[in-house]
Amino acid sequence: MAERTRKRKKNHKTEYYFDYSLLFVILFLLGFGMLMIYSASSYTAYLDYNGDSAHYLKKQLLACILGMIAMTVVANIPYHFWERFAILAYIFSIAIIPVVKTPLGISSHGATRWFKIPGIGLQVQPAEIVKLCMILFLACLVCKLGRNAGTLKGFLFMLVIAMPQAIMIWKITSNLSSAIIVVGIAVLMIFVADPHYKKYVLIGSGVAAAASALVYWIITTDAAGGNFRFKRIAIWLHPETDPEGVGFQTLQGLYAIGSGGIWGKGLGQSMQKLNFLPEAQNDMIFSIICEELGLFGAVAVILMFVILLWRMMIIANNAPDLFGAMLVVGVIGHIAIQVILNIAVVTNSIPNTGISLPFISYGGSSVMFLLIEMGLVLSVARRIQLKEV
Repeated sequence: MAERTRKRKKNHKTEYYFDYSLLFVILFLLGFGMLMIYSASSYTAYLDYNGDSAHYLKKQLLACILGMIAMTVVANIPYHFWERFAILAYIFSIAIIPVVKTPLGISSHGATRWFKIPGIGLQVQPAEIVKLCMILFLACLVCKLGRNAGTLKGFLFMLVIAMPQAIMIWKITSNLSSAIIVVGIAVLMIFVADPHYKKYVLIGSGVAAAASALVYWIITTDAAGGNFRFKRIAIWLHPETDPEGVGFQTLQGLYAIGSGGIWGKGLGQSMQKLNFLPEAQNDMIFSIICEELGLFGAVAVILMFVILLWRMMIIANNAPDLFGAMLVVGVIGHIAIQVILNIAVVTNSIPNTGISLPFISYGGSSVMFLLIEMGLVLSVARRIQLKEV
């Protein structure tokens, strides 16, 4: 009997998992994103860059190549290697934000949200670095706190930890949407780490009630004044009241969505991208997808994001340990929150706020750091052991 047991153990083969489905979805979204960036930006790029209609496409392609290289490197490094840098990442995420106010800072459309790396000319958005660093630090912190992460004291402590970066992003870079995402990532990671959900229902209900009261107050009174964000909320339900001002981008985006119908006008046939919809390749690219590919294309893109999140949920559920699971949960939170907010803004389901569509919108820093996050997810997936008899 003992001899038979030893032979059976010898016949066990340990194999390591690799999620090819996840990799395919990532590559599809990157390829589709570059296709839509070229379609949405070719006209304005031709006018602004001396006939170079592929200007934005070439810059995005370079960022994707660098991001893919970084993703491959990170995916092949055991994810526990990064755990030792968690505190350093947290400190770095605070120190990197004020760099935009130095001579390295780059201003665009009235906001200074980027800085240039000397020597190579690469533009980086600190908010994207902060999101990655926050995921790493909070994953490590959840493991350190253990059961204490589920207590009210632990919840408040972890939430306060994320606040300095969120406030600095909001005040220093005037990027409220990224600040909301940073807090959202923290809340989701704490929520998943805590088996007691009742307090989150109460907190969520309270936040929703407070937000609703604020929106109602702004809409029903003349509270907007000179505050640009309040003006966006004030005309949210009726953007046609300011068609040439704050409501212009929202209206043009809705025109694009409505004119696409079920099947769309055809790839490259958008009218709104011809200088009607400002910066169509950035935050409003989903409206161009709707116009050119119709409801069918929009649903297909949403389904690809659902598959992406589903594959990551499977990896999180089967992660070898809590640290790996929380890393993947943080990435899930980042992508899910950003996709939901972007589509909600484009369809005017919530007040307008600048936020990009992951992997698809134009933005070098965004796609590079998203790919690094996907490298972490793939690194966790590669450590999942499969045993076969």
